[in-house]
Amino acid sequence: MTINNIKTVLIIGSGTMGQQIGFQCAISGYDVNMYDISPEALEIARERMGKLSRHLIRSRQLTEEAAENAFKRIQTTTDAQIAGQSADFVSESVPEDPKLKGRVFAQFNEICPPHAIFTTNTSSLVPSMFSEATGRPDRFAAFHFHDIRVTKIVDIMPHPGTSEETVETIQAFAERIGQVAIMLKKENFGYVFNAMLMELFKSAQTLAANDVASVEDIDRAWMGVMHTPMGPFGIMDSIGIDTVWKVTDYWARIVNNPQQTANAAFMKPYVDRGDLGEKTGRGFYSYPHPAYGKPDFAA
Repeated sequence: MTINNIKTVLIIGSGTMGQQIGFQCAISGYDVNMYDISPEALEIARERMGKLSRHLIRSRQLTEEAAENAFKRIQTTTDAQIAGQSADFVSESVPEDPKLKGRVFAQFNEICPPHAIFTTNTSSLVPSMFSEATGRPDRFAAFHFHDIRVTKIVDIMPHPGTSEETVETIQAFAERIGQVAIMLKKENFGYVFNAMLMELFKSAQTLAANDVASVEDIDRAWMGVMHTPMGPFGIMDSIGIDTVWKVTDYWARIVNNPQQTANAAFMKPYVDRGDLGEKTGRGFYSYPHPAYGKPDFAA
C-alpha cells in the first residue's frame, strides 16, 4: 500500500473533528465517505462544513471554486457497507472509549478492502489499547488532527505492531493533504501538544472546581500573562465540552483520583444541559461573541 493507491477516504464519526478531517481530505482532492449512525448528525455535519468552508474562504485559505468542488467529493451515509466498501484510508473520530473504538474498527475490518489503512484520531488514548480489535494491527496507527482553522500540525503515533510501510504511507498522506506531521518515536498518552494541553486543562478545572477563581478570571490570568487570544476554558469551548469531559471522566475513573473526579463533576452539568461550547452556541461562554473576545477582557 502506497500513497498513490489512496483514492477514497472513510471518515467514521461526523463530529467536529470528523467534519474537519473529511473536509480537508476533500479539499485535497480525495473522495470522502463520511459515516455516522445518526442521520441528524450527518445533516449537522453538512451545515458545519459549510460554515467551515466560509471561514476558510474569508481567511483566503480557500477559493469558492475549490470549496464547491470539495463538497462534490463528500458523500454522507448511515450505511456502513456503502461507507466502507471502497475505502483506501480510514480516519476514526468516535468518543474516547477504547472498547467502543475497538468494536467500530472490528465492524469496518469486515467491510473495508484488505489493503485499507486504519487510523484513529483519538486525542487521549494510545493505539495499542485497541490495535488487535482492528483486525489489521500492522496497518493501524494514530493520526491525530488539531483544529484545521488555526494549524496544520498533525500527530502520527504508531504502536509496536505498526508496519514501517504503514507509517511511511501515513506520513506521505499527511503531506498530500497539506499538513505538517509530528512523528512520535513511541506511544505517549496525549501525543506531544495534547499532553501539555491536558495538564493546562487539569489545572484550570481544579482551580474552578475548588472555587479558587471564576472561569473568566482563570482565562483572564492565562491570556493576560501569555498574550493568547483565549484561555483554557475558551479552548475547551472550541474543542467541545463533551469531548473534554469524556477524556477527564475516563481518566478520573482509570486513576481513581479524587481531584480528577471532582473536575469531571464540575464539567458534567454543562454536558447535561447541552451547553457544549462553540458548536452549540453556549458553553463556558456564549457564542458567536464570547466575552473573552472583547478587547478589554484581559486588558
